[in-house]
Amino acid sequence: MAAEAEVLDELHRLRARVPQLTGALAASVDGLVIAQDTPGVEPEGLAALTAAALGVAVRLTDATGQGDLRELLVRGTNGYVATYSAGSSAVLTLLAQDRVNVGRLHLEGRRAGTRIGELVDAATARATPPPRTAVGKAQSRATSTTTDKSALPTRPAKPTRARTARTTQAARTAQTAQTNGRTTNRTTTNTTTTNES
Repeated sequence: MAAEAEVLDELHRLRARVPQLTGALAASVDGLVIAQDTPGVEPEGLAALTAAALGVAVRLTDATGQGDLRELLVRGTNGYVATYSAGSSAVLTLLAQDRVNVGRLHLEGRRAGTRIGELVDAATARATPPPRTAVGKAQSRATSTTTDKSALPTRPAKPTRARTARTTQAARTAQTAQTNGRTTNRTTTNTTTTNES
């Protein structure tokens, strides 16, 4: 992902601001690592477990009517695992010692989650082409059709049987008209006289 270096810088700054952090990981909501600074912990496994925990947490908030999931905090005997929403498609997971100030952890985790979410969403928007509307598709087709036709070499059209038959019929009609010129002229004169009356 294009934002990986920027996200990693944000993780390093976060760890500098909160010294009790032992690891930080940004991952997609489906469990893929975006950037990580987790010494001693396998990042792929942590990302996969985060995705699984998020699935359960989202169902829990839905079932209890608490709205969209914002964060998840798990406390073990040796410390904390905190997960924060990071934009529309990523999450931030922080590992902290047991002596961390939980209020400071939440404050910095939420800020970093917002910043990482902005970076990931912007990178996703740059990488994803804009959706094509029906008008856009029609314009695209018209442009490609015009381009394709202009790229083709021009050559004279071959007469088809239908065109040849029409041309022959027109020639016969003209020849008949010349032969029967007096009849055609009389009919035209009579028609004109009749219309004037």
